[in-house]
Amino acid sequence: MKKIVVLSGAGVSAESGISTFRDAGGLWEQHRIEDVATPEGWARNRTLVLDFYNARRKQLLGVRPNAGHYALARLEERFDVRIVTQNVDDLHERAGSSHVMHLHGELKKVRSTIDPDYVVELDGWELREGMTCPKGGQLRPHIVWFGEAVPMIAPAAALCAEADYFIVVGSSLAVYPAAGLVHYVPRHVPKYVVDPNEVDAGIPNATYIKEPASSGLKKIVDELLIQKI
Repeated sequence: MKKIVVLSGAGVSAESGISTFRDAGGLWEQHRIEDVATPEGWARNRTLVLDFYNARRKQLLGVRPNAGHYALARLEERFDVRIVTQNVDDLHERAGSSHVMHLHGELKKVRSTIDPDYVVELDGWELREGMTCPKGGQLRPHIVWFGEAVPMIAPAAALCAEADYFIVVGSSLAVYPAAGLVHYVPRHVPKYVVDPNEVDAGIPNATYIKEPASSGLKKIVDELLIQKI
């Protein structure tokens, strides 16, 4: 079974109503990165950081996967599909995708500030001051903040190197190290880039589809599912 590796970004979830960070009106215009998405911000104002991610979790409970998420799940009918996502929501999983690797963490999970092995799913949407791991450490969002290592980047690069097809969807390819994953995909492998905005990535052997994720992915999936492989 041939392998499709998908790199998904915020544009996929935006169609479900998830607020993006970098677009006009996005979350970074409402909050400074340094305040809500860095270890220093956590140390300086823990309450602000907790409130920020509580709001994101609460929003996530009220949205659903969109046609783009479901299109990728359909590919599993004929392909071994591996999704590497920059998103911290669970919409790929809820749409039915079986293999999802989260580069930047998972919004619905929390982890200990003193025990790196303690990662659990939060019951509900609210993480509060005083909620601790069994060793007594305050729980924090299971999110990779700016300035922190991205532990899943090496496994993701290994996946990309094995791809028979590669799809980039909803990503500006502006955030590293995630954007560098395209360079691990073999040059001859067919590649698709789906985004309504211009993505000038210079990717060899790539087809650019300047459309939103839902309509662009439907075209790719329909094409791939009828191919003789």
